[in-house]
Amino acid sequence: MSNCYSIHDEELQLTAYRLESRPPQDVLVWAIEHFGSSLVLASSFGAEDVVLIDMLHKLAPTVPVFYLDTNKHFTETYLTRDLLQERYGASFIQVLPLLTLEEQALQYGDELWRREPNLCCQIRKVEPLERILANYQAWITGIRREQSPTRADAKKVEWDGKFNLVKFNPLADWTQSQVWEYIHAHDVPYNPLHDNHYPSIGCSVCTRQVMPGEDQRAGRWAGFAKTECGLHK
Repeated sequence: MSNCYSIHDEELQLTAYRLESRPPQDVLVWAIEHFGSSLVLASSFGAEDVVLIDMLHKLAPTVPVFYLDTNKHFTETYLTRDLLQERYGASFIQVLPLLTLEEQALQYGDELWRREPNLCCQIRKVEPLERILANYQAWITGIRREQSPTRADAKKVEWDGKFNLVKFNPLADWTQSQVWEYIHAHDVPYNPLHDNHYPSIGCSVCTRQVMPGEDQRAGRWAGFAKTECGLHK
């Protein structure tokens, strides 16, 4: 699908500047008005994502939501998905890798995530994301600047050169406190692992608890010089 914007588009840059000081709902409204059925929300069912699902449901409940099902999520993550689908009367799009876990083990060996997490993420996350985003012109994510140094420069509206479409990060300037204030104020279902020292939740085999004083994403790929799965950087 061709895109009407590019990294050099002045309107996109102006919009990013204009929406920088606006609340996330205004960013979502602009995205909905300009992209309609070509817009999609990516969710891993973390705290930021459930906030966006709630906001989007109130603004435009027909905008699709997808999740990358690596087949290695925590049981609590799948239960959160089910609670959200029931709460909002939605059916989220399941995006699976081309290889099953068994096929991956045959091709690359058992427990690839322990030896080559980047390759595992490429197979089970990045390629599936490329496949689903090819059907849209813009996507919405829950990344926030304070989450990690790699996300510190995220704009609320930007061109995603990796996947060649417009990317909306409505919560980019929100703090963790603001996320939880919204969840509690609107009684939004959330992953119970967040209550047990899991601020950032990925695959069960690559995520550990984060202790007080550690970086929010310290529990992801512990023991590796890796902080992102390749979806955002």
